[in-house]
Amino acid sequence: MTEHDLRHLLEPEQRAELIQKLHIYNAAIGLVKMKLDIWNSEFKLSSTHNPIHHVESRIKSVESITAKLSRENVPFTVESVEEYVLDLAGVRVVCRYINDVYQIAALIRNSGMEIIRIRDYIREPKANGYRSYHIVLWVPVELSRSCPKVPVEIQIRTIAMDTWASLEHEILYKVEDGERDLKAAYLKDCAEELAQIDLKMQALFRNGKSGMTERVSEKAKAKIS
Repeated sequence: MTEHDLRHLLEPEQRAELIQKLHIYNAAIGLVKMKLDIWNSEFKLSSTHNPIHHVESRIKSVESITAKLSRENVPFTVESVEEYVLDLAGVRVVCRYINDVYQIAALIRNSGMEIIRIRDYIREPKANGYRSYHIVLWVPVELSRSCPKVPVEIQIRTIAMDTWASLEHEILYKVEDGERDLKAAYLKDCAEELAQIDLKMQALFRNGKSGMTERVSEKAKAKIS
């Protein structure tokens, strides 16, 4: 998000204020990523399995913010952005397995950071099939003369969940109304299939070769019978 992006939405004073606040949001993202980097390095050194596959971050786009405020029926102002857009700053942790997601979530919950809200869309997926684990935190940023705190949303998901979320956005972006419902239904089916694959991958990892041999043997017996 740049000053140019905001030119048609805010007056110069409010535009300058929001750009200054974005500096704080970016700093908050950096602090969260630093904590995750420390854990990532620790896992690499001390464990045979690292639950963190990779970490991404972003500041929400002007288009997404505008859409969210429009749904809330409030005007685009610095105050409304701060009040209604708790996911303006986002960090995404992509894990290999479902158990990894809950391991990272537990570390964050027990880290001493102040939690605003938690939403588990893995146990209770959204209606469209979306799955992920969301934690919104208050993150204090120590500036030279003050220490404001801003919300940062951490999304934790598996590789399969992340793939679906990325492709769902692309497939449905600017789709004609006549096609949207059909494509959305197919995407929900894909989400269910990927969820089953996640469970199978988790079982394979947990049980190792013996578990895989057991499953193959069961399938062989079923074919014979």
